[in-house]
Amino acid sequence: MTDEEGAVTGTDNAVADDDALYVLTAVLLTPAQFPSVLGDDYPEACAALGLGPYATGYGLVMGQDGDGARWTVVVDDVSLVAVAIASWDCGMEYDLSPDESSVVCALPGWPLAVAVAAPGVAAPHDPAPDPDADGGHPPPLAPPDTNVWGPAQRRLGADAIASQWAAWREQIDDSAEPGPAGDGSEEATYQGDHSSRTDGPDADAEPDADSGSDLGSELGTSSDPASGAAADSSVPGDADTGDADTAGAGGTDAGRAGEDAAERSAQSGAHPGVRRALAEAQAYVGAPPPPGRIRSSFAPGDARTIRADGPGWSMVARTDDMAFLLLDEIPGEIMPVQRGKDLPGLLKALDALAVRPS
Repeated sequence: MTDEEGAVTGTDNAVADDDALYVLTAVLLTPAQFPSVLGDDYPEACAALGLGPYATGYGLVMGQDGDGARWTVVVDDVSLVAVAIASWDCGMEYDLSPDESSVVCALPGWPLAVAVAAPGVAAPHDPAPDPDADGGHPPPLAPPDTNVWGPAQRRLGADAIASQWAAWREQIDDSAEPGPAGDGSEEATYQGDHSSRTDGPDADAEPDADSGSDLGSELGTSSDPASGAAADSSVPGDADTGDADTAGAGGTDAGRAGEDAAERSAQSGAHPGVRRALAEAQAYVGAPPPPGRIRSSFAPGDARTIRADGPGWSMVARTDDMAFLLLDEIPGEIMPVQRGKDLPGLLKALDALAVRPS
């Protein structure tokens, strides 16, 4: 299939044509919403698919052709794909059939795990290379191996925590004494004895501070867009976007807050990766990162859920609560950062910088 040939059609009315695509699911690829497995930010996610960071984004439509081969069709009609996703999330049927003029390209394979298959065609498989194609053949897209810890799994872990915040939050004991903080006050600080692992025995169990939970299985689920694309997306929220000038006005205080949090983490014996991640998150306040590296979505009450990523680390936090960090260098570990008085300022500054759905 190429971007010049073939119709994109829903499974309900797909024609018996090898060039047709039996649509199974779709996700958004925009500065505010993109599959975290693809990268730390929107430009990186686009680059993983060989796409330019188009400001209004793309829709990724995943399905099978008449031979059963996996294809990801990239379209620039973002609104159409967003309506389809919203309808499916509400349990409604929606025949996603983008116009051929909106098709940017068709990529072999799927970048995410898809748990369903089109009826009446062969089982999902990678398409054979096109003998008429000029140049080399790009390898088919494939979801990350959740059995091996790396950047993609770390980001998926943060997504899973964001989507199941209450369960993970329950295992943190707020009454525990923080480590030495210099002045004895309860500042934002890593509590090493509360860290959890992601390799526990029961994927369906609530996270447990003693035995851990099988977040590895949860990662496989969260990467399946058919089970809900929101795991890799910001929940549609306010139309307002973070104003860099506004954030900059409070940058000095927020920067000090990040530095203080990092310093107190050092004093309490936190892993050096935690200190580095907090310092790099604080640095974003003075030098905003690429679009999508900080994302903000709804949370209960007036709070926001913050998802931030950096080289080797991912953060998920709520502006009215604490934060969790995951690090490439510590496979499967979840590092809590207590709220204290310093972390709120940093989270507020990150929220002001975050990209939000329009």
